[in-house]
Amino acid sequence: MDCGLCELIQCLAALAIVILILVVLIAHFTGSGMVNLRRHEKEKYFLTEVGEKKEFPSLHDPHSRELSVVVPSYNEELRLPVMMEEAMEYLEKRQKQQPSFTYEVIVVDDGSKDKTTEVASTYTKKYGADKVRVLTLVQNRGKGGAVRMGTMSSRGKLILMADADGATKFADIEKVEAGLENINPKPENMAISCGSRAHLEKESVAQRSVFRTFLMYGFHFLVWFFCVKGIRDTQCGFKLFTREAALKTFSSLHVERWAFDVELLYITQCFKIPIAEVAVNWTEIEGSKLVPVWSWLQMGRDLVFIRLRYITGAWKLESPRKAD
Repeated sequence: MDCGLCELIQCLAALAIVILILVVLIAHFTGSGMVNLRRHEKEKYFLTEVGEKKEFPSLHDPHSRELSVVVPSYNEELRLPVMMEEAMEYLEKRQKQQPSFTYEVIVVDDGSKDKTTEVASTYTKKYGADKVRVLTLVQNRGKGGAVRMGTMSSRGKLILMADADGATKFADIEKVEAGLENINPKPENMAISCGSRAHLEKESVAQRSVFRTFLMYGFHFLVWFFCVKGIRDTQCGFKLFTREAALKTFSSLHVERWAFDVELLYITQCFKIPIAEVAVNWTEIEGSKLVPVWSWLQMGRDLVFIRLRYITGAWKLESPRKAD
């Protein structure tokens, strides 16, 4: 009996080793080595309020605005107006109070099948292309790809990533700005301030099923174990970057789907860029593109692959380079 148990344990151990080797090999050989910074010809331009086609600037250029707001949007014709009305009201009011404050909003239509571009363009016509620009991607890249494309086209000294659903109160930008200012020192002016919903976790757990709570904590554990230490909420879509930090991190970002936030913060910690985590107001908005169980399983797989691909050298931290 003892011999049989020993053989079973040895077989299970051997099977686990084989599975681990297969996972490592799959992660390595399915990881594209180069960061996808290529643009379709149509993605190089935006339309002004009078329909004139102009070329987007580059993140490599010196900043010419105080703030850029990048809004990734996929099939958001219904939710985008609520977010944009709140954001533009805040930004216009702030500019009147502080005439030196300049801004731009870049709505990135991530290959939508609805009228997201048309809806976003109404704000270009209302406020002018110097304040609102629409970047329409030819194909759906995923939220991470949309944020990166918008960021690489921005002019801001500071760059804010903000979700199109308006789940985070836009005025909370002042909180993440304060978090950024409190980081000291900022090596080479690189720093990131992340909005966080961690303070709302107890309330959210009370409203979730046991299974969804288990998945949530499982995801948090995988994030901590494989990629990011010390950040309680990696997934909040309200993050503020200095221009230098955005260029450094987005130039190395490979993941274009839901887990891109984790890789972005993993890259940030690898470069030893300081991070602030700041509590923000957050409300769950109907119409989320995230499918609770399936999306979390996909993100769990991506977390394992992110770590393995950097360990095996399939992915490397890149030097900033211009988009093609």
